[in-house]
Amino acid sequence: MNDRTQTALVTGASAGIGYELAKLFAKNRYNLVLVARNGPKLSRFADELQRHYGISAKSMAVDLSWPQGPYSLFDDVQHSGTQIDVLVNNAGYGKFGEFAKMPLEDDIGMIQLNMVTLTVLSKLFLGPMLERRYGKIMNVASTAGFQPGPMMAVYYATKAYVISLSEAIANELKGSGVSVTCLCPGATDTEFQKRAGTENTVLFKKFPPMDAETVARAGYEGLMSEKTLVIPGLRNRLLAESVRFGPRKLVTAISRKILEKAE
Repeated sequence: MNDRTQTALVTGASAGIGYELAKLFAKNRYNLVLVARNGPKLSRFADELQRHYGISAKSMAVDLSWPQGPYSLFDDVQHSGTQIDVLVNNAGYGKFGEFAKMPLEDDIGMIQLNMVTLTVLSKLFLGPMLERRYGKIMNVASTAGFQPGPMMAVYYATKAYVISLSEAIANELKGSGVSVTCLCPGATDTEFQKRAGTENTVLFKKFPPMDAETVARAGYEGLMSEKTLVIPGLRNRLLAESVRFGPRKLVTAISRKILEKAE
């Protein structure tokens, strides 16, 4: 690597874990490309990072749930001449409800953003990284990906895909100069639960969620040390390990229990 300032691209950067990750990159002297749907909020955030840390922060308002969104983003970045050294696939969402009653467009939207967009961006930005023999990719999954999730069936399934894909690619890329890290947070205090409709479930009412800053810091440190899998918090790590050995029907029943409405 030469001495130029490196650049990180963060999707879903306007709030939550993506917001906190962007601040960590800025603090550590990375230039930034910030991506989210909320253009005005993203622009204000970019200006704030530039003032506080003296780095370059470009905001790009893109709806990545639109099928052409990731292609459009990649083309715009390429045309700008910006070299992306770190790609953070953080954009994603979930929806609470029975599979049979969930609007089909919500299921398709989750699959598109959580899986397809992440796959497309990883594929597109990986090529230039391999040519340079340097780069880092972080895919944000969830501890939800370690077991089935009744009442959030599609969301849990998309996160299982992200974990599996990330671990496989990380193995393929050994010795290439490019690393892949999968961040798997448990319940985290972000806007996710409000959009998903899970703020009144046992998961969020009975088990205090981690704060986004702590989760982001664990993810950032894992990315920099080229860890393949990062699960912040002891409770979350124990949960992820325990479900591997439990009977599948029992694991699924417990998973549903914590997504019931808290009394």
